[in-house]
Amino acid sequence: MSGEKKEKTIKRLKAMYPLRSLVDKMYERAVEYNEEGKPTAWCMVNWWGADAVLRTMDIAAVYPEDYGAVCAAFGTAQAFLDRCNSDGFPDHLCGYARNGIGYASRMKELGGIPPEAPMSGMPKPTLLLCSGYFCDTRYKWFQSLGRYLDAPVWLLEMPHPGVRESLSGDGTQKHIIEFMVKELREFIAFLEHLVGKKMDWDKLDEVVNDLIEMNRVWHEVNELRKAKPCPMHSRDFWSCMPASLYVAEDPGKTAVLYRNLYDEVKEKIDKKEAAIPEEKYRLAFAELPPWHSLGFFDKLAERGWNFVVESWSYHPPKPTDLSKISNPLERIARHTYRHFAGFFEEAYKNGEHLGYFGYPYLDYVKEYECDALVAHPLLTCRTATNHLAYVQDRLMKVLKVPTIVIEGDIVDLKHFNPEEALRRAEAFEEVIEHYREVRKKG
Repeated sequence: MSGEKKEKTIKRLKAMYPLRSLVDKMYERAVEYNEEGKPTAWCMVNWWGADAVLRTMDIAAVYPEDYGAVCAAFGTAQAFLDRCNSDGFPDHLCGYARNGIGYASRMKELGGIPPEAPMSGMPKPTLLLCSGYFCDTRYKWFQSLGRYLDAPVWLLEMPHPGVRESLSGDGTQKHIIEFMVKELREFIAFLEHLVGKKMDWDKLDEVVNDLIEMNRVWHEVNELRKAKPCPMHSRDFWSCMPASLYVAEDPGKTAVLYRNLYDEVKEKIDKKEAAIPEEKYRLAFAELPPWHSLGFFDKLAERGWNFVVESWSYHPPKPTDLSKISNPLERIARHTYRHFAGFFEEAYKNGEHLGYFGYPYLDYVKEYECDALVAHPLLTCRTATNHLAYVQDRLMKVLKVPTIVIEGDIVDLKHFNPEEALRRAEAFEEVIEHYREVRKKG
């Protein structure tokens, strides 16, 4: 029929939409708080440690990293990137940072939220919360925001030991947890002084429990994706993930939405329904996706490519029983550390010493029975790129699973060519088929 809207190849889960809408509400809440004179924060993703504290202290948080993905998806990022460049920052700087700096520069010029800002925008913050977790850019990025935003900067740190060091038996893990708890106590004291409000420790205890339970359910949802065929595509994962990673809503309420998602995925497994019309190939994805070109995955779905698992750093930690730990700060510290070190013991046992950046993909590809990995090296993110050659090498040597490398960027559209990527993907199918036969013979 003329004018009829074409149905998308990837069958989206209905329970995904309420989770995705929480991101909209997160930005709306921050704007409302700002207008009412309540405290707001711009935060780096901190894997739940500070998030639980901010939620308990009733400080509305937004995340410039997430907002970089939002601007890329809405097609509004390029103006912010260009503005950041014109202010003297290099083109190869983190795309999230460039988007955030350009946004702050534009906001300073206007004296408020830019009218072109998607999802209500990010209001002027009371606090800038950065962290030393993972990447190179973090502290200097938020320090640079001081050019434009009159707000104090607080830095949260966490040591990152290697696989062997963390399991050495010399008390390394104990010292790390103690360090993280001390960091959180100092952060709480700073917030109490900043906003003139004392911490409600009973409420924090409840929030931490709800957050851990929320991530337990979210973990179980992703465990279901090992089913063949897989009923949940990475597109749905990336839409549902921010509700957990950025604690976009009260975690107790979010846990209910993840349980609804679990029920829907389980029902589709029982009916043997796939996320795409025909699951010809099962793929893993590493690391950050091209947020500006997610329609690319619909094109691959037309070829039978089903993305069943993706970047481990976006996934919740493997559950562990923390109920016997009475201190909520220690519980959340252990939960966060579990995210980073949850693969270490298995990696060490298998002689794989690149723990959190390398070994998870060996585990995922094996457990989810993937035919190949799509590696997405990023021009503006060394941290999500520098280990991919190692992962490619280990997957081939250990599991005889091939990798296709598709270069791009998280925010900057200029560095991604979907047409060329599709041509290369089509040719790569012969490689996938070849190594299927190799594994069968092996």
